Amino acid sequence: MSNVNYEAAIEAILFTMGNSVELEQIADALELDKKKTKKIIENMMEQYKDDNRGIQIVELDGSYQMCTKTEMYEYLIRIAKQPKKRVLTDVLLETLSIIAYKQPVTRMEVEKIRGVSCGHAISRLIDYNLVCELGRLDAPGKPLLFGTTEEFLRSFGVNSIEDLPVLNPVQIEEFKQEAEEEMHVKMDI
Repeated sequence: MSNVNYEAAIEAILFTMGNSVELEQIADALELDKKKTKKIIENMMEQYKDDNRGIQIVELDGSYQMCTKTEMYEYLIRIAKQPKKRVLTDVLLETLSIIAYKQPVTRMEVEKIRGVSCGHAISRLIDYNLVCELGRLDAPGKPLLFGTTEEFLRSFGVNSIEDLPVLNPVQIEEFKQEAEEEMHVKMDI
């Protein structure tokens, strides 16, 4: 490998790892000795200083890390302050609906209704502050109970859970039939 390829490899390692990486680990990955690896990294550090770039490589007690230059923090803060767009996919909406109507409810109960694993969906809904942990069920294994938050009420424009729309029995039967038909189609495939 030429120096350019070593530099690219070091850059990839430091960027991907995110945290500091020991010189010895980098040298082993490049199949070089520590002295040559350190020289290449020091050369890269100088290049980053000279070039008008937003990143740098810093040495931390014999390890190296790629990070943002302090003069770029202003721009990062502007991005971080921008409100994050929440995207509620069909999976998230379905999971949220079950939790809203059945709360307090365990993950297993939600999964039984949906027929698939819901761990990721529930985690996302917690991240979005639409669902929270309400405690634990007094049963073997003490499973977590989930329910909706005040943010859920605000987001959907209802004052309380009692204000959620009531499904009429005809709609419920239609939904059950659709679900059964979907299951038959999936089983035929």
